[in-house]
This record gives sequence, structure tokens and C-alpha cells, in this order.
Amino acid sequence: MVSMKTIRIGSGAGYSGDRIEPAVELAEHGRLQYLCFECLAERTIALAQLDRLRDPAGGFDPLLVARMEAVLPAAARNGIKIVTNMGAANPLGAAAAIADTARRLGITGLKIAAVTGDDVLDQIRGADLPVLETGGRVADLGDRLVSANAYLGVAPIVEALARGADIVVTGRVADPSLFLAPLIYEFGWSQANWALLGQGTVLGHLLECAGQVTGGYFADPGFKDVADLARLGFPLAEVRADGSAVLTKVEGSGGLVTPATCTEQLLYELHDPTRYLTPDVTADFSGVHFGAEAADRVRITGGSGTARPDAFKVSLGYRDGFIGEGQMTYAGPGCLARGRLALAIVEERLKLTGVQVGDLRLELIGVDSVCGGAGARPGIDPPEVRIRVAGRTATLADAIRIGNEVETLYTNGPAAGGGATKSAREVIAVLSTLLPRDRVRPRIQILSEVA
Repeated sequence: MVSMKTIRIGSGAGYSGDRIEPAVELAEHGRLQYLCFECLAERTIALAQLDRLRDPAGGFDPLLVARMEAVLPAAARNGIKIVTNMGAANPLGAAAAIADTARRLGITGLKIAAVTGDDVLDQIRGADLPVLETGGRVADLGDRLVSANAYLGVAPIVEALARGADIVVTGRVADPSLFLAPLIYEFGWSQANWALLGQGTVLGHLLECAGQVTGGYFADPGFKDVADLARLGFPLAEVRADGSAVLTKVEGSGGLVTPATCTEQLLYELHDPTRYLTPDVTADFSGVHFGAEAADRVRITGGSGTARPDAFKVSLGYRDGFIGEGQMTYAGPGCLARGRLALAIVEERLKLTGVQVGDLRLELIGVDSVCGGAGARPGIDPPEVRIRVAGRTATLADAIRIGNEVETLYTNGPAAGGGATKSAREVIAVLSTLLPRDRVRPRIQILSEVA
């Protein structure tokens, strides 16, 4: 007999800086069993590793405490378990911060688990492993390599839930795995049942970007209208033991859930729909079907999968020089000609002063910065233009000089420039490699049971 049990699982964030209020709405009114927060992009964890080098107590998501302050009262009151990768480069520190937050809020009885083991920098540094994007070797990165994090899968999260964790905080875990793990635990799915894990990965992929599946990054007025985006509701899924699910949101929240919003999110970051590689399963999205059941209710069926890959993908963060940037605005009659003159001046100044710059961008925002000027109307000035000069350099000093040259246009360039800004920053770039599974050892630590 097929279990009639249904699990309601919500998405509380789709990236590190996402809105907090929709997660509170889910915790208060979503009738959830699980609330998951996906907050790690590829570069985010490399930057978090740098933060931890500066401060060993840091390295976790900067909004972790604010999110927990907002959602823990409702989550504790409603018996909602939380799974999140906000641990970033320091899951143990994040777990401690969550415990401290719970104590300050007077919330007791929580068991908090930290999942570690994704940090494989010591194993990777100097290794003769291929870089997937370039064909080079990891060893070639030398001292520029600052982080190496394996994309863990569901196994340590499932174990933490089996050990009674109310909150599981991880570092680098594959995005869909955050949502798949509670389903495996609750329904007792085998971690070798590729068909179910494939369907669960479909659901995780739909939920992982939060508002993107409820109308965010979808709206196009007059073509794809979405109501009340300022109050966009984040998604939740009602999942059955056979892997079928209904995707919806809290009634009365902004946005919408339709087969079209689900289709756009399904295609997000998708290459081969028959081989969506995760640490848990090689998912097959090609048979997925979306059926509208009612307003803001879409039934999802048809996901499948085959055996998981033999290795973990590892995200490599490395120092890749600096970027200097400067901007300034010109408005009114002749602004286009003045903007182009300003760009020419800066380009010549960089040559005259010996700034060593590569990948130099000289552009007019709103005219040619994205479409190469394809939308410009010959002979017709826009009301205003904003120049942007950006370039890559080997040193911070040269990066600073790019912005400085734009700023000097105030008194050394065309008439009526204003609103100058400048910046210089180090570039932390990302590449990837593969590491055999037996060289990655996930660990679970029940850091605190808040009494």
C-alpha cells in the first residue's frame, strides 16, 4: 500500500541576500514540516573562506542571525525543522550562532547539527587533477588557490535528521540536496532508488531559487504579468511518498505559480535535461510534466534518474587579479557626444600613465553596454548617458587608478559631468574539478541542544 503521508516543504531563500519576510510568512502560515534556506552561490563560499581567514569566528552567511531571529519563533512554535547551507565556510560557527540566537529568544529544546567535511582544500592544493573548464591542472593555480569545497549530497543531512536534529546547517551542499534530504528521511526512500531521487531532485531544483518559481525573474509587463511582486510569496511543495508533488505558495501572498513559472525555473541552469548531475543522482528532467490543478497550484510528475556520478564536483576559488571601475553621468543636449569624448579621454590617459590593464570595457550604460548599440537611434540623443570604464589589472594600485581617471573628468573632461563613482576590488574567480568519493569524508556534529 502506498503511503498517503504528505510532507510540506518550503523555500525560505534563493540566495544569500534574499528577502527575509517571505520565509517568515511560510513559517507562520505555510503549515510546513520543513523550511530550507539555499544561500550559497559558487563564489559565495570562496568569499566566505576569505572572511574566515580574516576572522576565524566568521565565514558563515552574514544574514544568518537576522534570518534566524525572524523565523525561529514561528518555526519552533509550529514544529518546523530547518535545513540550510548558511554555514558556508564555517558550519560549526553558524550552528553556535543559531544556538545563541535561540537562547536570546527564549527558545528551548532545539537540537542543532553542523555538517562539515566539504572543505577539501588540503587534499586539493597541488593535486594533479584536471580543471574542468580550462583543461589545465589544479596544481597550476599554486598559491592563488584560496578554497576548495566539494558539493556534498543528502547523506549527512539525512543522518543528522535521523539523530533528531531540529536544525541542520551545512557548508557546500548541492542545492537540490537540501530539499531532497528531508524527503528521503521522512519517506524512508532508499538512497539508491534513482527514480525517486530523480523526482525529488526535480522538486529541489524548482524550490532552490525561492521566488524565481513564484513569479520573480519571470514578470514582463504586458506579456507575463505578475501581481504584487513587492509581496512575492516564496514556494512550498506538498510531496507524496511516490515523489509526486503540488507546488504552491501561501494563500494571499504575491506572485503566482503556473506551469509557465515552473517551466522557466526547471530550465534554469539546465544543460542536458536527461543528465542533470548531482552528488545523489543523475536526474532525468525530460519527462517532467506540469499540470495546473487550481489557481497557484501546479502538480509535478515525471522526474526520474539513473545512478549518481562516481566523484564529487569541487568548486575552486582562486585569486584572479583585480577590477577597477569608474562611472560618471552626462545629461541633456549633446550628452552622447560628451560621454564618448569622456571615454576616449580615459582610454588615452590609461595609456599615457602606464596603467597595465586587460579586458578594458569602455561603455555607455543604456546605449551600448549590453546590446552593443543595437538599440541606439542614429542622430537622436538619449536624455542622459552614464559612462562606465572597467578593467582587469594585476595589482590593486592599477585598479584604483582606473576609477581615479574617471573621477578627474570632473575638472579635466567634457562639460557637465556628475555623479562620479569609483571602486577597486580583488577578483575571486571560480573553477571546478572532480574528486573521488572516497576522498571526501562528511562529518556531523550535534553542537548544541538548547536547554
